[in-house]
Amino acid sequence: MTTTFADLGVNARLLTALSRNSIDSPVPVQVEAIPPMLASRDVVIQAPTGSGKTLAYMLPLVERLIAVGGPGPRALVVTPTRELAIQVDRVFQSLKTGLKSALIYGGVGYGTQELALRQGADVVIGTPGRILDMVSRRRLALSRVQLLVLDEGDEMLDAGFAPDVERIIEMTYQPQIVLASATMPEWVSRMITRHLDDPVRVVVAGPAEETLEHGLLRVSRPEKLRTLSRLLRNHKGSAIVFGRTKHGVRKLSRDLRNLGHDSADLQGNLSQNVRDRTMDAFRGLRTNVLVATNVAARGLDISHVDLVINYDLPDSPQWLTHRVGRTARMGVKGRALTFLTPEDEVAWRTLRRQGAPVLPELDVAHLLSEGDWRYVAASLVEPAVAGPRGPRPVRSGQQTWHGRRRRPRGPYRSDQRQATAGG
Repeated sequence: MTTTFADLGVNARLLTALSRNSIDSPVPVQVEAIPPMLASRDVVIQAPTGSGKTLAYMLPLVERLIAVGGPGPRALVVTPTRELAIQVDRVFQSLKTGLKSALIYGGVGYGTQELALRQGADVVIGTPGRILDMVSRRRLALSRVQLLVLDEGDEMLDAGFAPDVERIIEMTYQPQIVLASATMPEWVSRMITRHLDDPVRVVVAGPAEETLEHGLLRVSRPEKLRTLSRLLRNHKGSAIVFGRTKHGVRKLSRDLRNLGHDSADLQGNLSQNVRDRTMDAFRGLRTNVLVATNVAARGLDISHVDLVINYDLPDSPQWLTHRVGRTARMGVKGRALTFLTPEDEVAWRTLRRQGAPVLPELDVAHLLSEGDWRYVAASLVEPAVAGPRGPRPVRSGQQTWHGRRRRPRGPYRSDQRQATAGG
């Protein structure tokens, strides 16, 4: 029997708004998360990127704001990046409820944001730094917040953001708290225990393996740019290429443009207006290639991306998850490629020990010449396990890479520092 939004308790006004947006049936994360949220329970949502988490918490949030009036803000959504805050506000506005929102984030002036707060926002959506800034300027008070959402919770509660987020929580008075993220490292579990009251846990499995095809591409450092250019030239759709640093991303995008590609970069040194124009052009298919730091890996809903390329390795398995999560969204198939140079071997071994997945190795020559994916025979890309006598022998039945036995995964190191939104 198919579950409907009406079955979940969504009111007729919101059902009309959903129908207007051609959203007819709830996806699994919404089926699991909406009822406990409507019952005012604290909720932890662990679901892959592109699974529908934003609407899963936005519908109950709006229901609560409609049901109980009064001065605001009565709801607060905290996100790690400006782009994600803008996206969440876009979902809120699409419901056309007549409720008011204030979108506040750094990198732009205060005037428009202060005006939105003065006009009486029912919900505030923003980044931690600007939220605290507005509180310190006495433009915003959080004492009336009844529902607090921490979107992309693993980044919101890591060593970089945790002090700001805890200050925000302390400024509220016993709100219902919802924490949503694609990954739940150990430190997030500790923060959940500290701040959430007997939360309902919603865990939605990632997409089926056939939905996301992820391969590893061995390439020499001098050949990286040429290989990337040929891949993009063969690819007819939209692609996101992830680099490691702001300077590297800017240079790579410039190099691709010099090679004739319609490329734009997204990184923390850009003004907010430029970042907004870049994202609008990419969403509107006026730009086919987006070269980005991890700033674009967090929660952005860009449905038409069918190829993600990790030009540089990420800092952690969690960032790998968020990067490749830009494709294969909502059951639509997508592909991801991770470049590996000889200089990257040590970093790749570290990622594997921390829990990065086994990746099959692609035949580079065939990929570039024929344009289709063919894997190197019997290859799963694994670091070698070399003891004092050299590589250990392989026992029958074990998966191998170049005749070496796989190393076991190690635990994720909770002190691993992640790149922040300014990346």
